[in-house]
Amino acid sequence: MQRIFRWVMPESERNFRRSLRFLSNIAVDKEDASVIPKIPHFDYTPPPYTGPSTSDILKKREEYLTCVSPLYSNPLNLVEGKMQYLFDEKGRRYLDAYGGIATVSCGHCHPDVVEAIVSQTKRLQHSTVLYLNHAIVDFAEALASKLPGDLKVVFFTNSGTEANELALMISRLYTGCHDIISIRNGYHGNATATMGATAQYFHKFNVVQIGVHHALNPDQYRGTFGSDGVEYAKDVQDIIDYGTCGRVAGFIGEAIQGVGGVIELAPGYLPAVYSSIRKAGGLCIADEVQAGFGRTGSNFWGFEAHGVVPDIVTMAKGIGNGVPIGAVVTTPEIAKVLTQRYYFNTFGGNPACTAAGLAVLRVIEKEQLQQNALVVGSYLKERLNTLKEKYEMIGDVRGRGLMLGVELVTDRQLKTPAKAEILQIVDQMKEMGVLIGKGGFYGNVLRIIPPLCFTKEDADFLVDVMDYTISMM
Repeated sequence: MQRIFRWVMPESERNFRRSLRFLSNIAVDKEDASVIPKIPHFDYTPPPYTGPSTSDILKKREEYLTCVSPLYSNPLNLVEGKMQYLFDEKGRRYLDAYGGIATVSCGHCHPDVVEAIVSQTKRLQHSTVLYLNHAIVDFAEALASKLPGDLKVVFFTNSGTEANELALMISRLYTGCHDIISIRNGYHGNATATMGATAQYFHKFNVVQIGVHHALNPDQYRGTFGSDGVEYAKDVQDIIDYGTCGRVAGFIGEAIQGVGGVIELAPGYLPAVYSSIRKAGGLCIADEVQAGFGRTGSNFWGFEAHGVVPDIVTMAKGIGNGVPIGAVVTTPEIAKVLTQRYYFNTFGGNPACTAAGLAVLRVIEKEQLQQNALVVGSYLKERLNTLKEKYEMIGDVRGRGLMLGVELVTDRQLKTPAKAEILQIVDQMKEMGVLIGKGGFYGNVLRIIPPLCFTKEDADFLVDVMDYTISMM
């Protein structure tokens, strides 16, 4: 039975709005920025939080988690999530436009996904793929049904990094070659092989990385050839001709670069590259860790918008709505290479995680979340483009569905990255109730990758807050 919640605005949120109204009366002289945006109504009030305080948690992080810095100058202590919203320890509600970096697909704590996890955990929390369990094969079958052609053999992992590591190893084993080609500005993970394939210096440690060549990024905003994907693809052929023995293990690429700043590959690029790679005996790997599972709206997978069929598809993040699970899907012929030795993953295929994954697929279909991503994402992108016309600071608006990027610049002609300004904007939007990410090679791109249950009202609130914030710069 579905529970109906009655929402009461927490006192902290009322006080915050009063303070913003006061500030607007004394500091705003622009008509459009004189009204403080109001977060959409939501029928839920979280119970009082009784856990450790923000200051206590920060003290422990400073002692035990020193390698990871929290987001925002005034870090958030998030204690509860409900669909597209998150709540802090004081009960204040935030619109989550970041989605755990494209991870929360159905919505925070979606009841169907929670029920699937709890139900499976009560029966059997963990076994091993060496035993039979229907949760694992049910999800593998459902996952394979969403992919084209002969892509139907599934290997489960714990993350996107693991999935990409496995995919790179499979391509090297199958072809007998070592050379991998990836795209500059792409991100594929932070383990040994994936760090080599990643092409951003700030994600790469000074360790040995061999056998990877980085091709020109088909970036339609900053790239040399604009939107001419075929021209960019010539660099891949040049790498094969001049940088390898003429044969390669494979190519790995995202259809939309997520960490790289929500960059859609130029049209015509992937078909031309796939052709060159296959002529050189290599396999084509589609990294769908962020763009998959209906997020782009027009297609279930990012690569489908380019009219190509990969040899291997990797996925994670939205696959489990926050549960740690990833997967590699390939053809039966290619999959045979893993039988040459004994490949095993202890937690890959955990029944609780695969039960969550199956629930996610069912929710996406039942609630038509891919269609929602298309409709709401298109509306949101249109509104963002209206902001672009209003503010010179917005250099580019791009992406598909609910995977959008807003690149901020200090000079539109020179495309000078607005590095300092974006930090202020992200912080101020948080203070106004919107959580948004940032990325891109220069760290100047606002990343909008919310749960797929995002509504037009949420989109309006996000854009209005962004509008207000930029107007105050």
